Amino acid sequence: MRAAIIVISLAIVVALLGGGVYAIERAGRPAEVRASLSLSDALNANDAGFERVLGPRELVFPQDHGPHPDYALEWWYYTGNLDTPDGRHFGYELTFFRIGIAPDADESQRSSDWATRQMYSAHFAVTDVANDRFHSFERYSRDALGLAGAASAPFHVWLEDWAAQSTGDDTLPMRLRAKDEGVAIDLTLNGGKGIVLNGDAGFSRKGKDPGEASYYYSMTRLPTSGTITLNGISHTVSGLSWLDREWSSAQLPEENVGWDWFALQLSDGRDIMYGVLRPADDNRSVFELGTIVDADGDYKPIQPGDVVLDVLDEWQSGRGGTYPSRWRFRMSAEGIDLEITPYISDQELDGVVRYWEGAVRIEGTTDGAPVSGNGYVELTGYAD
Repeated sequence: MRAAIIVISLAIVVALLGGGVYAIERAGRPAEVRASLSLSDALNANDAGFERVLGPRELVFPQDHGPHPDYALEWWYYTGNLDTPDGRHFGYELTFFRIGIAPDADESQRSSDWATRQMYSAHFAVTDVANDRFHSFERYSRDALGLAGAASAPFHVWLEDWAAQSTGDDTLPMRLRAKDEGVAIDLTLNGGKGIVLNGDAGFSRKGKDPGEASYYYSMTRLPTSGTITLNGISHTVSGLSWLDREWSSAQLPEENVGWDWFALQLSDGRDIMYGVLRPADDNRSVFELGTIVDADGDYKPIQPGDVVLDVLDEWQSGRGGTYPSRWRFRMSAEGIDLEITPYISDQELDGVVRYWEGAVRIEGTTDGAPVSGNGYVELTGYAD
């Protein structure tokens, strides 16, 4: 769910560039492109001929770490909270997205070496808490001439010189690299709790109708070390990362305008993924989904009604739009009562589609005992 926003923006770019099946002959990062579209309008991309996610299936690894070109939409989504030895805090995001322009590619019909049926997008962002600065960058390219692509064994997904790649024969450890305008990350992610299959063994519903679903798994606690570079100065960092993987051919149900998504890593060793799809009609109920992961790696779905989420504050974007900006998160059955606060207010990515995604800190209690933590929150549909 969370990363569909980037696939939306890529779909917009494909449309604006006049892309037919093999007619995508322009390249690059169209920073000059600006679109004013709602999320539901933007998600009306052509998914004819692609596979639909209609029910559970066995997820197989390492194959499912790689691309799924039979489906229209796909993403690899990395976020993390990292600290320097002297306590300086950073958040980071590195995300890769694939959108199928047309299914069942016949390579013999390519009009040129530049032509493709797969487009890729990527976002890279760093939150510099000490300086109250948010740096974000956006790129687009095609799956042609080595400009972008993905593979499962060994694992590798890339767009130009931004990449996530296994460092050996196994999927983990993996290395993340990205740089733009003096901002860079070079991070190594190691094994943590293992793979979490969200929903029904990885089948994650996003609506009530057939096809409004994805295959969705996560790695919720990946020990991370490396460097973050700002203005030519490299900072040694360590902490935790989170990987989300989804693929589908689904569209946002038309009654919904956006979603709020939370990835929370608690000091008691538990991790929580929780999301709500917000309806345009305030009289309709939100659609909820989530997973709670124990310290030992066992996990279970969060059921509708398990979470009480209250907005405690708001942030007004200077670009237009008002976002929730502090929350109280409660799960009484788990003894969880948390307050979630952004590390800095402005973590809004101003790309083809504008949305907020940023690092948050957590304070609260579990069964009455103090607990803390870090996480990431994504907010869409608050600013078209």
